[in-house]
Formats: sequence, structure tokens, C-alpha cells
Amino acid sequence: MPLTRRAALGLFALPPVLAVTGTPALAMEPETFQSNGIAINGIDPVDYFTEGGPVAGSTDHALSYKGATWLFASAANASAFQSDPEKYGARFGGYCAFAASRGYLAPTIPEAWTVYEDRLYLNANLRARELWLQDVPGNIALGEQNWPGTSCSHSSRARRLALR
Repeated sequence: MPLTRRAALGLFALPPVLAVTGTPALAMEPETFQSNGIAINGIDPVDYFTEGGPVAGSTDHALSYKGATWLFASAANASAFQSDPEKYGARFGGYCAFAASRGYLAPTIPEAWTVYEDRLYLNANLRARELWLQDVPGNIALGEQNWPGTSCSHSSRARRLALR
């Protein structure tokens, strides 16, 4: 069958249609920052409050919450979390609080943390934490405006922040 003028013109119209409809959407990020299903790098979130820093959790004391497995150093910490997960669970799903204040997601490390007004905030690295600490109330307000609609952590900006 020969190519008609109408068919040829239709082929030229296809790229603009694809441009308008875009590319297939990426899968949504999990509600909680996790690696292999384990929340916040396997760190016990309660120990940020009780021990003043990150302590590794154990699979002996694990709970499922918001699509991830949370690990705890003790049964008492697991119980405390279970009774008040909004208090002990990291804000912004355990993603970088500074990144959330800027409208995107980034992974976190256990050492870059802040407890502010009885809430846990994690950051991608120590530099992000420094930036976060320059205006904690303002960054919280910005993060709250953006959450949960923050964009995918695969943005180049999020990768640059995570690599610093």
C-alpha cells in the first residue's frame, strides 16, 4: 500500500502529540524512605529521642508502618513507637527535610538529624543539615507546604545534594 499525503502528514503530527502527552510516569516514591523495605536505614527512631542519636535497630523488634519495616533496638522502643508513631516517626517520611523544604525528595543518612519541638527531622548529609539549621521553622513551613506532593528523588538536584 503506497504512502498517501494524508498518512505522511499524520506521521509529522505524531511527535507533537507525544510531546504533549509526555513520557510514561515513574512509579511513585514510597511514603517512607526505605532501602529494601527497611525504613530510615534500619535506625531506631525512638533512640534519637532517648539516646540522643542514631542507634541501629534489630529485626527482633520490628514493626510495619506506612509501607515499610521499622527496626528498634528494644521491645520498649517498638512499643513507644507503636503508641505514638507520629511523634517518633521522622517527618517527611524520613526523607531529607531540607530537600522537602525545597520541593523534592532525597535519601537520608542517620548522622544528619535534628529533633526540633519533639519531632525528628533527617537530612541527606551533614551539609544539608547545616542548611536546614539556618532556618528550622521556615524550612519546616516550606516542607509542610510541599509535603506530600514533593517530586521524585531522581532529580539531578536531589542527587547533587545527596553527593555533597
